[in-house]
Amino acid sequence: MIHDWSALERDLRRSLPPRALVTKRQELLSYDCDGLTMDRHAPPLAVLPETTADVAVVLCCCHQHNVPFVARGSGTGLSGGALVDQEALLVVTSRMRKVLHVDLENHTVKVQPGVINSWVTRAVAGEGFYYAPDPSSQVVCSIGGNVAENSGGVHCLKYGVTSNHVLGLEVVLPDGTVTQLGNGLAESSELDLRGAFIGSEGTLGIATAITLRLLRAPECVNVLLADFSSMEAAGEAVRSITACGLLPAGMEIMDNITINAVDDFFGYDEYPRDAAAVLLIELDGQRAEVQASAEKAEELCRAAGSRGLRRAEDPTECAVLWKGRKCAFSALGQISPSYYLQDGVVPRSCLPSVLASITALSQEHGLKVANMFHAGDGNLHPLILYSSSTPGEDQKVKDLSAAILRVCLDAGGSISGEHGVGADKRCYLDWMFGADDLNTMSLLRQAFDPEQRANPGKVLPTPRTCGESAKRSVTLPAGVEVF
Repeated sequence: MIHDWSALERDLRRSLPPRALVTKRQELLSYDCDGLTMDRHAPPLAVLPETTADVAVVLCCCHQHNVPFVARGSGTGLSGGALVDQEALLVVTSRMRKVLHVDLENHTVKVQPGVINSWVTRAVAGEGFYYAPDPSSQVVCSIGGNVAENSGGVHCLKYGVTSNHVLGLEVVLPDGTVTQLGNGLAESSELDLRGAFIGSEGTLGIATAITLRLLRAPECVNVLLADFSSMEAAGEAVRSITACGLLPAGMEIMDNITINAVDDFFGYDEYPRDAAAVLLIELDGQRAEVQASAEKAEELCRAAGSRGLRRAEDPTECAVLWKGRKCAFSALGQISPSYYLQDGVVPRSCLPSVLASITALSQEHGLKVANMFHAGDGNLHPLILYSSSTPGEDQKVKDLSAAILRVCLDAGGSISGEHGVGADKRCYLDWMFGADDLNTMSLLRQAFDPEQRANPGKVLPTPRTCGESAKRSVTLPAGVEVF
């Protein structure tokens, strides 16, 4: 489809300040990918709104000129969700960074989508509150992006993911209409369109104001570090802890490759280099409860074969133990020129067998894979290390990635836990869902966006993006085209 970009740019310039438009090719290259860097496509034009009114103007212009658009936050997504891989206007929300309203009496805060995740806690920490969802990229990822992907984080085991903490959304629909989804309360009798929008990866519109639930900071926090001589032993510790009824705030595992990368990154040995795996367990709540839970967790780790245990009770010591997990992706980036991070979910009981399969696939494809993951809910993050300058390496990586996702599905899991489908996994969605399921998803998308202009070609498989297999997966109503 041919779009009149000059006419669109002319109308945008009439309504927005000059600084809101990015037109120079060298500047547009800054937006050629998100955190998944293997595929790159610079957008033809980008716009940076600052208010809901600005976004409404932009989408009205897109509607008038029948131009698709792609929303982008901080660009830290890991599924190609913000990739402009077919002609579309890029709408960047990074200048929408205001905390609009803090209501501590009702434990809520309203923010614009460009507000950084960690800023929310910073804004209310002095009053004893915090925002629970904490992706590893929380110091750079935006709340709008978290809503688009329904992001999780270390504490999702106990506190859930983004959808559990969003009470209301102000949304600009693809035709420029501004509407409210959710009423800002914990419970509502209306159809939960708020829940449908969260995790829709920019395919239903753009959120411009987000009301978040705040939690009281716990009285006491302990962090345990247990190291093991095998991944199976670490997995057994996770199984026994959850089976006995303990509910940690978070449980994370890192394998030997990751341990050594982090220690090298720090320049000192924070974690034991010879361990096959380390398990981080955070327990929070009332002091007596945390003390009893920590002692029980230590007992179960020893029974599972833990070689050593450390417990941090001071906030600074706790932060040090978590620092390695939060920096793991950066650390691994220093030992490999390129990496490709995947995101699959498996039942906790299947962790040992799935990890063994990933090791076998790594050897079969001749590529090194590092593993770190949210062990408490079986959310794996296998990191494929490779060199993009090696001919044919990119395709080998994609083949290995697909094989890993197939293993997760065969174990009764999912192709994504928190990174979304985006462009990266859209051609695998029919591995999980039948044609009727995909048709229902398409109908929901059409209800919000009849002309399919919002983040075109993402999430759902289409003939344009996935070839003939998509024609068998999705049968749209007559006259409806998927861009």
